[in-house]
Amino acid sequence: MIDQLHIDALTDILGDKGVVTRPEDLEAYETGARYDRGRTPLVLRPATTEEVSAAVAYCVTNGIALIPQSGNTGLVSGSTPDQSGDEAILSLDRLAKRFELDLDNRSVRLDAGFRLSDLNRRLEEHGLFFPIDLGADPRIGGMIATNTGGSRFLKYGDVRRNTLGLKVVLADADGTVLDLQCDLRKNNTGVDWKQIFVGTSGAFGIVTECVLNLERLPQQTATALLVPASGAHVMPLLRAMEERLGAYLSAFEGMSSNAVKAAFAHVPSLKNPFQAGQVPDYVILAEISRTWAPREGEQSLDAVLETALAEIWEMEEAPLADAFVGPPHEIWALRHALSEGVKHLGKLIAFDVSFRRGDIMAFCDHMKAEMPSKFPDVTVCDFGHIGDGGVHFNLVVPKNSDLLKDETFEPRLREWVFAVAVEEYHGSFSAEHAIGRRNQAYYDFYTPDKLKDMAAGLKTLTSPGKLGSVRFG
Repeated sequence: MIDQLHIDALTDILGDKGVVTRPEDLEAYETGARYDRGRTPLVLRPATTEEVSAAVAYCVTNGIALIPQSGNTGLVSGSTPDQSGDEAILSLDRLAKRFELDLDNRSVRLDAGFRLSDLNRRLEEHGLFFPIDLGADPRIGGMIATNTGGSRFLKYGDVRRNTLGLKVVLADADGTVLDLQCDLRKNNTGVDWKQIFVGTSGAFGIVTECVLNLERLPQQTATALLVPASGAHVMPLLRAMEERLGAYLSAFEGMSSNAVKAAFAHVPSLKNPFQAGQVPDYVILAEISRTWAPREGEQSLDAVLETALAEIWEMEEAPLADAFVGPPHEIWALRHALSEGVKHLGKLIAFDVSFRRGDIMAFCDHMKAEMPSKFPDVTVCDFGHIGDGGVHFNLVVPKNSDLLKDETFEPRLREWVFAVAVEEYHGSFSAEHAIGRRNQAYYDFYTPDKLKDMAAGLKTLTSPGKLGSVRFG
């Protein structure tokens, strides 16, 4: 446990509001979004970059391990402490004051503790948004540390693509502050140092401020649920949509029958558009958008989408079997209900994997064929960002299954899924959830020794102190 004299010293640095020690107040910080619960004797809540620096310097000097925590919405045990009680949490929840909007540059400079919803609420009146669409509501610092993707990655890319600059506190004895807050989109003057801190789970430094690229808010959207002729027709359908719709295409989300049925069961108010209510084997949510208001004489987006779909239907060996064009809020409500619906079916074992786009359906079909013999009682409820190669490969086990009594079951299941994904289909074991304790073993196994050595060298160079839940190297 961390000695009381250190807690008193950190309280002197951060003030009473900056340190949390009461057990009833610690619980929210100790408990993860899905799987994990750790133990900590204190949470540090600095309100400025300078306070982050002072607190980090003290902890490094005195050998106190720190777990940076942003919105604590991650799913791989990256933002919570372990069970030792020896790790302090450094939370960004008070680091949300600076907000400087540059309309000409279409960018914003802000503290890393802002939630995504708060950021977009402030931007909405200016017709702008930060174009990362998520089911959760994380803080910006955590989004940068994990390089979040989202449902509209296909059009806007990930956080890395939309980050212009950062301010970072290193875990060294000085709490060194690196100001990498460039407002430029073009700056080819050497190493792009900010990229070391994007997507590396906070192990190399704590992001306290950032400069983000913004995009125009869509003012017109059209959506449809598409039923491909078969799993093998999903990629031809995507290519046909891209050919006809180009930059209009903003989402192409795949949803398996099991996942859609789980959403309907969990949220009875969802509208079921399928004939006789029969959910197809696989469904695609397609969205197109424009950033300007409707113009007189301009074809509506609904008409644009319907024209494209009609052309695809007329193709030889058409990849499209059926389509349902409907209000965006109704169609996206189904997509957003998938996670909770699947979670309520039983014990959820979730995987976030990615592939070359052409391998996604082959992987899913292979796993569904093999699962009954490998792991009976396990139901596949996959859905995800088919347009960018990402799949939330969710597996559900009934709560009364004998499999859950076997302590070796989940590790064996995870090892098999990742082995097939990485070794047979050359995919990634972490598409957008980054590395936490839950994925550490797979990072260790699949990362070449030379790259681990290089990562360990960067960790020693930037933040030699005990920072983060991830071991790079």
